[in-house]
Amino acid sequence: MVKREEKESRKKEENRIAPEPIDEVKLKLITPLKKEEKEEVEEELKEVVEVVEERIKTKEERMQEEKHQKLASWKPKTRLGLLIQEGKIKNIDEIFDKEEIILEEQVIDILIPDLQVDLLSIGQAKGKFGGGKRRVWKQTQKKTAEGNVPSFGCMAVVGDGQGHVGIGLGKSRETLPAKEKAIRQAKLNLIRVKRGCGSFDCSCNETHSIPFKVQGKTASAVITLIPAAKGTGLVIEDECKKIMRLAGIKDIYSRTFGQTRSKINLAKACIKALEETSKIKQ
Repeated sequence: MVKREEKESRKKEENRIAPEPIDEVKLKLITPLKKEEKEEVEEELKEVVEVVEERIKTKEERMQEEKHQKLASWKPKTRLGLLIQEGKIKNIDEIFDKEEIILEEQVIDILIPDLQVDLLSIGQAKGKFGGGKRRVWKQTQKKTAEGNVPSFGCMAVVGDGQGHVGIGLGKSRETLPAKEKAIRQAKLNLIRVKRGCGSFDCSCNETHSIPFKVQGKTASAVITLIPAAKGTGLVIEDECKKIMRLAGIKDIYSRTFGQTRSKINLAKACIKALEETSKIKQ
């Protein structure tokens, strides 16, 4: 027993690791710095932080820079684009008053710089018994001799929250090109929405709802928009809520008929109903 204990103690002594010698760098870190040295270190750190902040840019800043560069190098191909570039048209409402057709998306980017973008959930992920989660990509497949060729569809809605809104549908074999096509189409399909307070329960004369009852129809999807009093909120289908928010409508009632599970047709019907507000004169 004694021999075993002696052997174990010897092994422990042999396995012991000698402490590492302290380097000069470690000594500098351990020893407290003087005031002058602290100031020098702080200045160096500030310079390093400034350089890093300049190099690191957020995704939004990069997107804005690319957008400004594209607009700066834009060469208009239409008469309307030339008028906007020359500064003769400075408001989007002037285009709607003259009933001009917008064929270039840069027109909207210049006149509405703070345009907001959102995507509608028109697709559905694969799930058991058809209960998949809704998503913004609608995937379809084409049968060919080489196999299945997938394609993706995307629907975007743009607006400034001040009575201008538009939707667009884009399709491609990849998701990002489909999104870009949808946003571009939404800008070209921008419409003007007349806002007001048409509810009999409210007489605030503010632009929080629509002035009167309107209806829109696309295929079998029909939607009726009814003015609501202030504070009611958006009593409407979830995807249509996105359209209302970007149009600047805060309170509204709605009724739907037909096959409303097709979100593409329902969104188009909602846009047609909003378009009726500026057509009907009252």
